[in-house]
Amino acid sequence: MKHTFPLVFLLLVTACSEPAISISQTQTDVTEPEDSLSIVEKHYKEFNDSVKSISKGTVSNGSLEHGQLFPFSGKNYHYFDTNSYLASRCFVHSNVKSCVLDTYEKLEKTAPNRLFGIMECSNEHGGKIAPHRTHQNGLSIDFMTPLLKNGQPYTDLDFAGAQHYLMNFDANGRYEDDPTVSIDFELMAQHLLTLIESARTNGLTIEKVIWKMELRDELFATESGKKLQQSGVYITTNLTPLINALHDDHYHVDFKLK
Repeated sequence: MKHTFPLVFLLLVTACSEPAISISQTQTDVTEPEDSLSIVEKHYKEFNDSVKSISKGTVSNGSLEHGQLFPFSGKNYHYFDTNSYLASRCFVHSNVKSCVLDTYEKLEKTAPNRLFGIMECSNEHGGKIAPHRTHQNGLSIDFMTPLLKNGQPYTDLDFAGAQHYLMNFDANGRYEDDPTVSIDFELMAQHLLTLIESARTNGLTIEKVIWKMELRDELFATESGKKLQQSGVYITTNLTPLINALHDDHYHVDFKLK
């Protein structure tokens, strides 16, 4: 259960008092006149930087120069929380930004009509981003676990904001508050396979995926999961109880520059 995490995290990511913004309001077009832009679009325009990023140090002790802000939303993806976004917790290395956008473009064809969620990344200049232990050099991203309800694609919980980090799933991937909701292991595996492919063409590799250990077998049992297991990407097998419990509503990916 996620006992020690909730209060600290919610205090941090709800520090901004701006109202939540719906996905339909946040399609990013930085060519719009200033007075027609939403608050999220203005934020993206302010920090939109095409300079190549520099990551220093490690994901757990590092910094980021010329970090690039990830778009709040696109055709098949969205950032999970407006307040977190406006607090500038969605910066990544330029290669990571290109890789993830390329991944979502490919998934438009291979997984049409599915919506994907990005959760926290890094600060603008990297460094400590409480309560995360890593996410310090722009090479880490938390990806929202895709869900099904009664076997059908389900996105209602995707817009829970910061509380999404507090969701609990059992050892079979069922949501504890509503067992009709479960993890879509096949789509998760598809996403990771596509991410691996896009990483190769964007000067990256995937160094590590942090995922709840009890759910590895369910992930690898799917058609795409079998391919994922054969890919050689490292999905953690030895986590502390706290870190293990936290990584079911999302999976953490650490990239590495080639």
